[in-house]
Parts: sequence; C-alpha cells; structure tokens
Amino acid sequence: MVKPLAFKGDKKTKKRKEPSEDNHLVEKSARDRTFEAQEDDSWVTADSSGDVNGPVVIVLSSTKPVCMACDASGKVFASELENMVEGDPATAEPHDIRQVWIATKIAGTDNVGFKGHHKRYLSCDSIGIFSARTEAMSLEETFTCIPSTDTPGTFNIRTQRGKFIAVTDEGKEIRGDAESVTFNTTIRLRMQARFKPRLKASRELQAKEKISRKELEEVVGRRLDDDEVRSLKKARVQGDYHEAILDVRVKGKHDKYS
Repeated sequence: MVKPLAFKGDKKTKKRKEPSEDNHLVEKSARDRTFEAQEDDSWVTADSSGDVNGPVVIVLSSTKPVCMACDASGKVFASELENMVEGDPATAEPHDIRQVWIATKIAGTDNVGFKGHHKRYLSCDSIGIFSARTEAMSLEETFTCIPSTDTPGTFNIRTQRGKFIAVTDEGKEIRGDAESVTFNTTIRLRMQARFKPRLKASRELQAKEKISRKELEEVVGRRLDDDEVRSLKKARVQGDYHEAILDVRVKGKHDKYS
C-alpha cells in the first residue's frame, strides 16, 4: 500500500518507543530496522524497466529542468523542478504532489500505467495529446519504458502507437508523437528507494545483519565470545536465528556446571 508522500522541509512525526522486556529487545530492534528500510522515502533513479514501480517523477530533457505533471482536472503540463542538488535533474525530487505519478506494472507484459494524484491515468491520444482523466487503463493508458543505450539510468517511453514521449527544447510542451529517439525523448524516472527491488532487498538484508553484541548478550542472558557473536549474526541472515539462540543458551548452562 502506498503511504502519503513526504517532501523536503516537511516535519517528521516522532514515533513513540514502546517498552519491551529483555528477551524481546533484539527481535524488536530488528523489526524497527527492517521497518525503517521499508519506509525509506528518499528518491533514487530507476536503472531498469523492472525498477519502475510505485511513486515516480517523470523527468524530461530540456534546457530548463521540468517534469510531467497534471492538475485536478486532468490537464497534463510541464512543471518546473525545484528540488535538485546543484541544478542536476539526476537528483530531482518532487516539491508538488502534482509532479508524482504512481507507476503500476501490467501483469504479463512489459508495459506500465501512470496514475496521477487525482486517481486518474495518464493517457495519450492518436495525435499525441496527453491527458489524465480516465479511471481505468486501456491501450492509450499503457506505456513501455525502454532503457536508453546512450545514457545509463534514462529511458525512452513509448506509447502503444509506437511513438515516443518528448518535450520541446524550452520545456513548455509535452507530446507523445515523436517518431524517433532524440535528446528530447530521453527521460529519467526518479522513484522512491523503498520500491526499488535490488535496493529494497539489500537494505532489508543489512537491517537483519545490523545487530550489536550487547543486544545478543541481553537475549542470551550472559556474555558471549567472538565466535558466538559471529555465529548468531550469521544465523540471523540464514533464518535459523532462534535455534542458534537456544543452542548458545544450552551451551552456557553446560559450561556453568562443568
């Protein structure tokens, strides 16, 4: 489920920490770290068509950095980008909800649909005019994101009529009737990090690995040597953490009475 979008400058609500018993400290800490990875609302660049999912900003190539946006009536227009590092469109983030589209993959195809903030889909008609007024996807509301061979991290987005999305050099008009790939058809898709498959998997794995000796010792109930710490951390990643904890506890009792 897509959560409400956050923009730069918004105040973040602090979450209350719930008290927990010692034997639940590590499990709670791991859940918190995994939750943080899943809730990552930073913006990154989609590298492949398989990445395109969830909230995206469709950054266009023009002399003035702009992106595709739509208003509440479904009018599609070029919106100037403000949130960038040193004016670089590759670092763009939205400052207006109208600049954000929800990308949805179409099962069994390489196609994707883009839903606006007003819950209507981006559409391109037979003469290349864009609008966002339909509640369901048909051929006119589906697009194919083709990775650019010239510039890594960019795409050429093709309509179902075989034409490409393009913007004028001045960034004033967006059309969907470009016959061939040019600089003006080159598009960068900025997306939320938590929806990027490889990044999401990597961060969740890091969250599992990230546990301190102190937390492990609190769960086991005694001090641990270096080998035991390494063994328990490895078990967390491999999925047999609880069994490993029991083994270490049993070993500790045997050592105590030997």
